[in-house]
Amino acid sequence: MTAGMETGAAPAPEDGSAGAVEVVVTAVREGIMRGSYAPGQRLPEADLVSLYRASRGAVRTALAQLENEGIVQRERNRGARVRPISLDEAVEITEARAVVEGLCAAKAAQRATADDRTRLRALGEDLRVAVENADLMGYTRINQDVHHAVREISAHDTAGRMLDRLRTQSVRYHYTVALLPGRPSVGLTEHLEVIETVCAGDPDLAEQTMRAHLMSVVSALQQLDATLHPQQW
Repeated sequence: MTAGMETGAAPAPEDGSAGAVEVVVTAVREGIMRGSYAPGQRLPEADLVSLYRASRGAVRTALAQLENEGIVQRERNRGARVRPISLDEAVEITEARAVVEGLCAAKAAQRATADDRTRLRALGEDLRVAVENADLMGYTRINQDVHHAVREISAHDTAGRMLDRLRTQSVRYHYTVALLPGRPSVGLTEHLEVIETVCAGDPDLAEQTMRAHLMSVVSALQQLDATLHPQQW
């Protein structure tokens, strides 16, 4: 199996069904988000068949779907690989996320239950502890958890599908942004503001706050030193 590919993954249904395809699509997306699959890394069909115990047809269909989403690149006679993303494209993706995640924040403010508010505030406290302890990996993980929780609470399925694609494409640059001096503290303040506006039940303010947070990420992306990123990742 190719170095860097995950092991112990849950098997896909052993057929070419939509369920089998979705298992492979989700697993590859999550692998990219966690850093298990690096930009440019090849994704041999045989390895994915073995890893997810899926049929070759299901793997091919999954790779075609991921290619349509802009996450995977397929080349004739060379197979598939994780598509590298330029910094300019990462900026555009984050600008698009600002609009879609702003919508999710507004919907979440309207729909959040008492349990949802408790969950969000607990994530905010976890994020605060990670920043205080200079736990960069914890910070990046909980950062993603906050965004995912807002998306789940919004119950907006179309926006969720769009964000699956957008966040996966640009995730590597956001890890790099977290390395900028002082950025985790800024991110903590912004996430706590998002959480409190959602919990306050104010959809307009929640949308504005989420958009402002992601536009702050755009500014941070633009500040990355040229030595920290090649033109393509």
